[in-house]
Amino acid sequence: MKGTAFIFPGQGSQYVGMGRELYENFRVAREIFEEADDNLRFSISATCFRGPEEALKLTENTQPAILTTSIAALKVLQVEKGVAPQLTAGHSLGEYSALVASGALTFADAVQIVRLRGRFMQEAVPVGEGAMAAILGLDREEGEKLCEEVASGEVLSPANFNCPGQIAIAGHSKAVERAIERVKEKGKKAVLLPVSAPFHSPLMKTAGSRLEKELERITVSDLKIPVVTNVEAEVNTSKERVKGLLIAQVSSPVRWEESMRRMVERNIERMVEIGPGKVLCGLMKRIDPSVETRNLEDIQTLHKIDSF
Repeated sequence: MKGTAFIFPGQGSQYVGMGRELYENFRVAREIFEEADDNLRFSISATCFRGPEEALKLTENTQPAILTTSIAALKVLQVEKGVAPQLTAGHSLGEYSALVASGALTFADAVQIVRLRGRFMQEAVPVGEGAMAAILGLDREEGEKLCEEVASGEVLSPANFNCPGQIAIAGHSKAVERAIERVKEKGKKAVLLPVSAPFHSPLMKTAGSRLEKELERITVSDLKIPVVTNVEAEVNTSKERVKGLLIAQVSSPVRWEESMRRMVERNIERMVEIGPGKVLCGLMKRIDPSVETRNLEDIQTLHKIDSF
């Protein structure tokens, strides 16, 4: 039997209209969106379904919106197809979806925490002072060396190791600009990312401190499904370690490529990306094309799970 993993997308996968088809056709999905609205005390479902895009792109809205859509899709998958994973993981924000899937966090707790997480991350650095860029064609060591060479006393560090030849960097805006210039001088491609803060960099430490206080009030349950964590790219089964890893995650790089390779080492041969978009499926094709991938975000993609 093929080993199966569920993987969950992070910020950047959102789009106006996400989750609406599942909401309109499946009671379990509708219940998740209603639970989110009740817990947040405003209609995140309306933001998901109708936008406007500017509202959906605000970090404190984006994070609960993607989590809610992902968990609604997860519930539909569980009820309609009965697929069960051996492992789970999520990219940045998606790690909260993975923890809900694992049973470690309740959805009600998670959706409230990620809204605050989004707010804290946004407020950690004044708008305009931090930035992120995607760098294509550099490996991990080259990316780390680039950050060291152009930092010039400012903060600049790798933020995401997504797949071979694709990393993201984050830090002070001027340092990111210098890195982009240096990369282009070498004939490689660098793109400034349309985000409003330098996520997964040391500049997010204050956000981690604020998040820690909020996490103190929630209970973490036993993990029914192990989670491969962003910070360590290792399998975690201990509920005692969940909060510390989530706090560290805010200001640490997302080790996605390593996380996916860890899953393959554990005999995972197929993965379902659950939630908006199929960014993670695309990354997996570059990490290990032998792994079968499907994404689930609407009725059309739900039907394709049958051929999996």
